[in-house]
Amino acid sequence: MKARFIFLLLACLGLGWSSISMAQSYERQTILSYNIRHGAGMDNVVDLDRTAEVINKTTPDVVGLQEVDNIVPRSNKVNQTQYLAEKCGMYGTFGRAIPLSGGAYGVAILSKEKPLSVRNTPLPGQEKRTLLVCEFEDYVFACTHLDLVESNRLASVEIILEEAARWDKPFIICGDWNDKPESKLITQLKKSFVILNKTTGTESYSFPADKPTSCIDYIATMGRSVIRTGSRVVAEPAASDHRPVLVTALVKVLDDGIGAPEASASEDEVMYDLMGRRTAGTAPGLYIKGERKLLKR
Repeated sequence: MKARFIFLLLACLGLGWSSISMAQSYERQTILSYNIRHGAGMDNVVDLDRTAEVINKTTPDVVGLQEVDNIVPRSNKVNQTQYLAEKCGMYGTFGRAIPLSGGAYGVAILSKEKPLSVRNTPLPGQEKRTLLVCEFEDYVFACTHLDLVESNRLASVEIILEEAARWDKPFIICGDWNDKPESKLITQLKKSFVILNKTTGTESYSFPADKPTSCIDYIATMGRSVIRTGSRVVAEPAASDHRPVLVTALVKVLDDGIGAPEASASEDEVMYDLMGRRTAGTAPGLYIKGERKLLKR
């Protein structure tokens, strides 16, 4: 059973207090992002049981995995998504990026819930990249591994924004983005996304796993529908060349009310940014208009 937390807010309308109460429900989620390097650790030994143990210790609700093999000789022709899903007691969804040695290579999502729908969208890259998106009952979760070339990473941003704009549910995205917090990529993404994991100080470093010196793995969300309650890099120095990034959060799943006033037609035309501030919406980016997301180029 899902754990949900209800908060009651009293609305103040006009000159006096209203008797209307608005209920907001949040679901607790533990989110993990992990570049598993096809199960090869810092010792170059492919050991998916070791990978599964790392994941299970964090007890996540949803996991984004990067560098995942599917029936590839270098990793013993194992369907790694299926294997890890079974070991972790979760559903597994694979997103193919490229064919590899008679099999395939890409990203994957493990989840306690069975996805309602799945999308896999190609992204720019010298080595082809992909954006894997799983829709769940109360939110949408995406995973990607961005290219090593900056121009390709930056070109991926618009595709990610277009995907996020499709959904009325909270949108969460994670992955190995191959860029540091002060980079052009992260600066551009932060115009529309909130980075949920810590990005400052040595405790934010996730790569390389044995002696981390960089923060290049991220978990982010669109707008204010997800509230971070905790963040850490898992202290795992050997199972991959990356350390996993873990975030605990409350995801807004319900707005309910009794006799709430209807918005006027003019209010439907008002535009807001993703921080809830009224705006003219002249700059390119994502906005809220009439309770719908609007992508302005």
